[in-house]
This record gives sequence, structure tokens and C-alpha cells, in this order.
Amino acid sequence: MHETGSPLVLEELDLDQPGHGEVRVRIEAAGVCHSDVHYMTGGLNARTPIVLGHEGAGIVEEIGDGVTNVSPGDKVVLMWRPRCGTCEYCLTGTPALCDLGKVHGQTNELLRGGTRLSKDGVRYHHLMGDSVFAERAVVSHESVIAIDPEIPSEIAAIMGCAVITGMGTVLNGMPDLTGKTVAIIGAGGVGLSAVIAAKLVGAAQIIVSDIVASRLEKARELGATHTIDSSSEDFTARVLELTDGGAHYVMEAIGRPATIRAGFEALRPGGTEIVVGLGAVGEELSIPINLLVQGDRKLVGALYGSSNTPVQLPELLRLYKAGRLPLDQLLDQRFPLSEANAAIEHLRTGAVGRPILVP
Repeated sequence: MHETGSPLVLEELDLDQPGHGEVRVRIEAAGVCHSDVHYMTGGLNARTPIVLGHEGAGIVEEIGDGVTNVSPGDKVVLMWRPRCGTCEYCLTGTPALCDLGKVHGQTNELLRGGTRLSKDGVRYHHLMGDSVFAERAVVSHESVIAIDPEIPSEIAAIMGCAVITGMGTVLNGMPDLTGKTVAIIGAGGVGLSAVIAAKLVGAAQIIVSDIVASRLEKARELGATHTIDSSSEDFTARVLELTDGGAHYVMEAIGRPATIRAGFEALRPGGTEIVVGLGAVGEELSIPINLLVQGDRKLVGALYGSSNTPVQLPELLRLYKAGRLPLDQLLDQRFPLSEANAAIEHLRTGAVGRPILVP
């Protein structure tokens, strides 16, 4: 991406060798996420020129000095939230909040400074430390997790954002969901991953809303007990009707003030809404104060599913390998790198699950 609002351009770049604490990965698959779209449209800010893509998997080709967590030949998932392992957040089991996380967002460089991409003397930047819309990437070793080599690369790729965000939010933010009700706003890759997790833990009602009929159909296939077409139905009123008083939990995976408020108003007294969708920079939310206080409701955010990724990501992949998680149903159409703009447009106009870029 050379500038906000312009299409992506396929270019040949020079890739530096991995330095101290860095790893070169041959990318085998990359998921296309709405966050990439936010950067393209200017909803989120990034330094340009920049290589996009933050949800990917591949094979380690080379490691720099000081790297001990992976070796050449390892299959890895790339994470857009690195973890140092030593800060307060990592030590207390919340590495999604690791002190290193803000470095990528603020600098669009790697953790040890600078970028490893260039062309004709111009340095190109890294999105979230990953830049997986590419054949290869040099990343900080804190951004990779080695996984079972038998896991398909496309499944491994979507684990790095959509699955760990959606499933993690349910498993970590709704620990008592068994036998209770959850409403999920947005049936994209994150929302559908949440459906899978809610079914896994035995939620009594799984209510999913979207404006795309094919996404709602997929939600029913994956375990939704009820669906709401928000293009023609009032979400809040329908949830209150279906649940006889409101949902125990609501997960909002879109990041819009109107849908967050609708979810908040659909809670039962004592209920919790968890927001995982990102809004545009500076966007604000308004909710009724008395509904918050008198209903003892909770409105919280969750980053990366509030997951302890080094532990939970391999656990989820073991469940997938055991046949317990139908993650293959989250995979949408495949595109070559040369059709990245088509993949972005497909995501914006009705993809069911995750479009995949395959170098």
C-alpha cells in the first residue's frame, strides 16, 4: 500500500537477512481481515509504503542470532501481538497486552528497530510486525509460534487472528457460558469462530446477527440456534424476545457505535457485552448511564481474544486435529497474491469466513 485509499500494488522488494532475534519465514497462506481494510481506507493509521497482511502461517527458512524458540523447517503461526515473556502482562497470563504490542502499531517497524523491506533505496514498512501479503517475511522471533507440521497452512493462518480472537473471547471472557445465552453481532471470520467456541462449551442459545444471508446460513451450520437479519429485523428487540429478558453475553465483532449500543441494550440485568471490533481512530460510543448502573451491566473490550496465545493457540489446534473444531468451514475463496485487491473487495462485499491469499 503506497497511500490510503489506493489499491494494493504487487511489487518485487528487497528483503534483508534476519538480524539478531529475527526469523525469515516462507509464507504459505495469509488470511484477509477487515483490519487490513481499515488501514487501506484510513480508519486505522499506518506509515507508507507498507506491506499489509497480519494473519499468516509458513515455514521458517532462516533464524538470526539469539533465536531459540524456533528452528529452520518449523511450521509457524505469525502473531500480530508479540509477547516478550517477561513483562507484567506476559507473566500474569495476558500476553495480548504485552508491552511490545504497541511498538509495531506506533512505528510500523520490527521490535529491534527499522524495517527489513526496501526498493531502490526506499524503506517499506511492516504491518503489525508481520506483512504476510508476501512470499516471504522477516519478523521478530516474538511474533511466531511453532505448531504441529501436520496442520494445514490455511488453518494455521486464520488461527493467527480470526480464530484466536473469536474463540478466545468466548473461552476467556465468558467462562460460565455453559447452559446460558450469547448473542454475536457480525458473522465474519471472528464471529463464526465465536459460534464454534460457544457450541463447544455448550451454550444453550447462540444468536447470531448479520446483514448477509450466506453468513447467517454458515452460522447455523456451525451451531447458531437463532439468526437475525439485521437489515430487516431490530436486533435488540429480537434478542429480548428470544431470550425472555436479554442475553447473558453479547459479543460485538464489527466495531460500530450503533451495533455496540444495540448489543448493550440486548443484555439481561447483570449481563456482559464484549467488544472485539475495531472502530475508526477517534470514534466514540454513547450508552445510557442508568441502564448501565441499574442493570448492573458490564461493557468491556477484548484484544486478541484476551488469549494466552503461546498456550491456547496450540490447544485449539490440538482440538482441531482431534476433529472437535470445524475450522475448515471458515475458509472462503483462495486468491493468488496478484489478486489481492479482488480478495479485499470480496471480503467487503460478502465473503463467508476468511478469504485466503496463497503465494
